[in-house]
Amino acid sequence: MSLDLGQRAELTRSYTDQDMRDFAALAGDGAAVPVSVPGPLIGGLFSYLLGVELPGRGTNYLKQSLEFLAPAPVGEPLTASVTITRLRPEKHLVDLETLCVAADGTRICQGRALVYVEDVGKG
Repeated sequence: MSLDLGQRAELTRSYTDQDMRDFAALAGDGAAVPVSVPGPLIGGLFSYLLGVELPGRGTNYLKQSLEFLAPAPVGEPLTASVTITRLRPEKHLVDLETLCVAADGTRICQGRALVYVEDVGKG
């Protein structure tokens, strides 16, 4: 696996009103249907990117921090991305910036992730 500083992966997804009803049903206990996309669904976008796209298979989460800056609109495209900011091959660690933006460019969420990758290598 070749990883490089600045390497980036992104995913664009829209959540529907039905997704929000399904989320409320899964939350249980009469949870209200969210009017904006809940944080766990946005966090799931990062989880997908880290585990499937970059670094990909074999990635183990060690730490993640997310700062939510604006409500995520239901029914509009959200683009989540992860970007490598630091490689520490001697420790098998990869630091990444996480970012989610709305279609109009509004920053919905930003943060950092630290993952363990057995073969970090250097590109």
